[in-house]
Amino acid sequence: MATYIVGDVQGCYQPLRQLLDKLAFNPAKDKLWSVGDLVNRGPESLQVLRFFKSLGAQAKVVLGNHDLHLLAVYYGNRNRYKPDKDTIEPILKAKDSDSLMDWLRHQPLLYHSKKQQLLMVHAGLPPQWDLNLAKSCAAEVEKVLQSKHPESFLLDLYGVSEKVWKPQLRGLTRLKFITSCLTRLRYCDSDGKLVMKNKMSPDIKPGTVDSDAHIYPWFLHPKRASRNLTIVFGHWATLGLYTGKNLYALDSGCVWGGQLSILRWEDRKIFQLGCPQSRAPFAEK
Repeated sequence: MATYIVGDVQGCYQPLRQLLDKLAFNPAKDKLWSVGDLVNRGPESLQVLRFFKSLGAQAKVVLGNHDLHLLAVYYGNRNRYKPDKDTIEPILKAKDSDSLMDWLRHQPLLYHSKKQQLLMVHAGLPPQWDLNLAKSCAAEVEKVLQSKHPESFLLDLYGVSEKVWKPQLRGLTRLKFITSCLTRLRYCDSDGKLVMKNKMSPDIKPGTVDSDAHIYPWFLHPKRASRNLTIVFGHWATLGLYTGKNLYALDSGCVWGGQLSILRWEDRKIFQLGCPQSRAPFAEK
């Protein structure tokens, strides 16, 4: 039995199945985990959702920003819906759309496995959060998403007014800050403030990112309270496949014509497959 962890799929169903076939993935005994962004930009998001849902308990998914975007659109928030760029319309029109969306909103934002000794998140953690705080914060948003009225949050999903973690944050401001960290974070400044606009790749050297002299990839922040955790994440295609001390970044730009990456956890071996380009880098801008 093996545990496979896949990077951002984003609707690239055929490359996913091809790579799993090469690995002789057997859903009867193997597990397939995802760092999120199952959908959008690629051509077969509906098939990806159906496949992961069909795996039942053998699958573990954490929600990414594109997954939340899909849920927001489904519940009526079209503020950032771009029909010419988003590829989620087949999901919204599918006969099993309601069932798929109910399954998706019940997936966690963060998953910690004591057995595997790892934490899986789509984007990252702000430097102030240790494991317990990260788990409790994620649970707050999950509770709303899994409630009878998730639209109370999803209809006001976008934008974050607070950029620094404060325990006294309340209401939607708190939920949106937590969600931004777990699904969109890349950089923080030296004070732990979220830097959301910079999407480019760092040099993987603390304090040096383009013209910004004092911002850090979240996982290299010198005051990171989660530095003793082993973390697997995605989201950052310009960073690409990256492994460091206790770190595995698995978004290698599949939808951009890069590669789909899968980490076999038991021996930490990484497998990749080249993908056809479905979207040019930064085409969503």
